[in-house]
Amino acid sequence: MREEQDRPEPEADPTEPFAAALPAPEAAPAPDEGLLGELLDHEPPAPLPSTPARRFRAGLGKVMMATGGVIALLALVYVADLMLSAGDVPRGVTVAGVEVGGMSHGAAEAKLRIELEPRLVQPIPVRAGDARAELDPTTSGLGLDWQATLDQAGHQPLNPVRRVLSFFRAREVGVVPTIEPRLIRQAVTELASERLNHGLTEGTIRFEPAPGDGAVRPVAVEPRQAQELTDIEGAVRIVTDDWLTDRTIEFPMRVTPPKASSAGVHAALDQVVAPAVAAPIRVRGEGTAAVLRPEDVAGSLQFAAVPDGSLQIRVDQSTLRRVLLPQLVGTEQRSRNARIVFAAGKPDIQPSAPGRQINWARTLAPLMDVARRAADRELPVAYDTRPARVTTSDAERFGIKEVIGEFTTGGFPGDVAHNIGVIARQVDGTIVRPGQTFSLDEHTGPRTASRGYRTAPVHEDGTGPPVIGGGVSQLTSTLYNAIYLAGLKDAGHTEHATHFSRYPVARDASSLRENGSSVEMAFTNDSSTGVAIQASASGGTVTVRIWGTKRYRVESVPAPRTDVVPPPISIGPPEDCTPVAGTPGFSTSNTRILYDLESGAEVSRQTRDVRYAARPTVIC
Repeated sequence: MREEQDRPEPEADPTEPFAAALPAPEAAPAPDEGLLGELLDHEPPAPLPSTPARRFRAGLGKVMMATGGVIALLALVYVADLMLSAGDVPRGVTVAGVEVGGMSHGAAEAKLRIELEPRLVQPIPVRAGDARAELDPTTSGLGLDWQATLDQAGHQPLNPVRRVLSFFRAREVGVVPTIEPRLIRQAVTELASERLNHGLTEGTIRFEPAPGDGAVRPVAVEPRQAQELTDIEGAVRIVTDDWLTDRTIEFPMRVTPPKASSAGVHAALDQVVAPAVAAPIRVRGEGTAAVLRPEDVAGSLQFAAVPDGSLQIRVDQSTLRRVLLPQLVGTEQRSRNARIVFAAGKPDIQPSAPGRQINWARTLAPLMDVARRAADRELPVAYDTRPARVTTSDAERFGIKEVIGEFTTGGFPGDVAHNIGVIARQVDGTIVRPGQTFSLDEHTGPRTASRGYRTAPVHEDGTGPPVIGGGVSQLTSTLYNAIYLAGLKDAGHTEHATHFSRYPVARDASSLRENGSSVEMAFTNDSSTGVAIQASASGGTVTVRIWGTKRYRVESVPAPRTDVVPPPISIGPPEDCTPVAGTPGFSTSNTRILYDLESGAEVSRQTRDVRYAARPTVIC
């Protein structure tokens, strides 16, 4: 026994760990020791030592057991979920915003009908640019296909991954509408034309009457963009896609923005326009003052929108001039040209004098600065000195020394004689500078009662309809013949419609038509010296002399009359009938030949062709 205990034990084989932990086999105990004693005296075996490999195998076994349990549990849950939700709508599904996921198709349809059927008749809100409107689905051909909508929602998927993901995400499947294309297109087109499309409203300011003398109230006109729905088909698609959602439908519009902004309009209104029309403005002239009422100022203001959003304000000075001139005209003074006064039969110079005229541009330039003041609202009138067109020194060097053309006519009666005297006084003493054109109408101005004219027969022989200034053509023809004989250049005239025997044939000029309107007569001083007009009327005759420096000898050559037409005969009215001796109509001409006064050589000749109409003979 002792020798076996002292013998060294063999080393354990690392590849056999369980075998190494067991003691070496011993010989069977002697029978005399007894089995019970051996068992009582023997020590328990030592525990197996722990190694990395042993620990790994133990952990792997546990994981595999747990995984298997989880898989078995998930499979059990999947089978249960599959059995419980078979045929239902997939979880997370919404239809037109209504959650129906996980519901049976019957329950889903019931819920959709409860939620969506009211929307089928509710007006559809539409926003298009700056416009708001509503679309009636019932008249627009819009409806809902319930079965197709639920079919579109589908059923719970068999794929376990998709079933798990459906717990965490939503999916909108939309509705399947029923659409009548003609009705929805017509509804969208009418809505666009009646409610959505509109033109451009540019920002500006308008005025309204307000209580008080001349009071006005400025009002802002808000700017608004122009917009138009150009894609009708695109709008129809938007409606059919979104009309059952709770969102407002938006249509894309083609937009043209205004230049002025609302802020720009109100800035102009508050800072400039409102103060400008808050009270009258006094315009102080020489010796008198005029008043611009608020409505006068308002009528002159013009507004223009500019791209930076502001509102430009302009003043129409012509409008203010029409208001102010009648009040201030007395403060102006016309310049007086040098004139020739014919005393003792020879010319004498009457000196010129400068005039005074309102300078409207300088007067009105500070208007808006004054108009924005609460007090001291007064404008001083600015004047310009207006020199005479013909000054005294001009007249002195013009060489007006002799009569170069003269003509006299007569035979005019009553108020015709008065009118001829008025116009003769207006032209008497007029100086025409070298190169200047004299216009009879421009020089004398309108022939009105305020200028001394009377109503008289239009023709100088006392016939024709009565007009203001009737008969003045006698002076016109007399003046024309005087400049004809002076060798001056004709700048435009018109013969009478019929011939009057008091004038040379083709050498007459009219100033009046049958209706009383004026006819121009003018001549140009084409000499190197000035000329002056002397006109006088008395005793039924009128004489016009042209003074200057004589250049030509003038010869007048009349042509024979051709194409003669006898005068027709007419019966005059029963009352106030004036008999008239008729004159024939005919064609003729006149040639003026100018000869140089010193050499006697022909300088020029001018021929004028004339056609006179027949003048009826009136029998009372």
